Amino acid sequence: MEPYKYEKSREWFDRALKVVPSGVYGHLGPAEGNFIPVDKWPLLGSRAQGTYCWDVDGNRFIDYMCAFGPNILGYNDPDVDGAAMEQMKICNCTTTPSYKMVELAELMVDTVTSADWAFFAKNGGDTTTAAVMCARAHTHRKKIVFVGGFYHGVAPWTQKVDYPGVLPEDVANNLYIPWNDTAAFENIIAENEGEIAAFISTPYMHGNYLDNELPAPGYWQKIRELCTKHGIVLIIDDVRCGFRLSLEGSDAFYGFEADLICFCKAIANGWNVSALCGKEFMKAAMCSLSYTGSYWLSAVPFAAGIANITKMKALKLPELLREKGIKVCEGLKAAAANNGFDLVVSGEPSLFYLRTANDGSLFLHQEWVAEMMQRGVFVTSHHNHFINYALSDEDIALTLEIADECFGIVAKNNPKYFG
Repeated sequence: MEPYKYEKSREWFDRALKVVPSGVYGHLGPAEGNFIPVDKWPLLGSRAQGTYCWDVDGNRFIDYMCAFGPNILGYNDPDVDGAAMEQMKICNCTTTPSYKMVELAELMVDTVTSADWAFFAKNGGDTTTAAVMCARAHTHRKKIVFVGGFYHGVAPWTQKVDYPGVLPEDVANNLYIPWNDTAAFENIIAENEGEIAAFISTPYMHGNYLDNELPAPGYWQKIRELCTKHGIVLIIDDVRCGFRLSLEGSDAFYGFEADLICFCKAIANGWNVSALCGKEFMKAAMCSLSYTGSYWLSAVPFAAGIANITKMKALKLPELLREKGIKVCEGLKAAAANNGFDLVVSGEPSLFYLRTANDGSLFLHQEWVAEMMQRGVFVTSHHNHFINYALSDEDIALTLEIADECFGIVAKNNPKYFG
């Protein structure tokens, strides 16, 4: 297959550099160091449909990043977008919130096992910050326990003290323990008795640049027990996993209930809304916060969220995503083995993570990812991937065909590993 070229993408990126810091920022920006080599990657897009996206050069990609998660049904889903357009005709951002806010909150409470209420915002980081503030308001304590390798957004409290713009006092009350280590949690509670407001974690470890790791048997049940015993608020960051593992919440999927649970990416299939849901006993603390945003109560994303959740329920979507994810993961492992690669696949099938283990670094894997990108499969070397409903068996077959070709190219270019 002839490799893609990105002349227009580079032209647009050069224009962006003049008016946008870093040109393209965040995970999708080359300044982050995730695009190696940079000339193998598209930098600006033009359109998307179903499971595909196109760059400004007209190259089509089977998109396994799904806009880093929001695309769960398929880009431009007619039911979700139709509901959004109908609401657009009536109102969107208004002085008083639309009744659609109430309808979506009722649907979230009806859907998510641990939800007695829902508070809406725009980004996942809005909800994790709200959850920490709510926990501190409820407990009148300062300290927060994190799991090493975490990602809970980009607010200063979620970062490290040596990061630009982050002050020591921003992270002064952060405590850190390893994943799947309940003994470490017991120890840190003992060392900070009566001072810990909350324990915050994703439902399984899906941090960047490392293999994903599922919870050990009984892990969450023990964490729940310790939080209850010591008056610590249990916060689950379900921003990535939410609705892909279970429509009832990923805490329910793993057999426990959170006190606060954060949703964003998959609520409305790309329409911008996030939600913090919580138990009844946390409601008064949430009411006490001064926390809002200019567009947080926009009606159009609420209408989209209602249509999206309703459709996911009708489809029993998590089961379908798991089935598709298993096909992709097993096929990629077979294509890798066919070319002498040791491909490590980790995490849940609907949010899988990939790593080539032949060379003990990311470089060989990054080379394979770059070849995949140039042949129309959008994957990454540092982040978990996402499955969407629009992904067909034909798309999966083409993905595996391209993967086999790209593994072969990399093996040929690196004879010291595949001699």
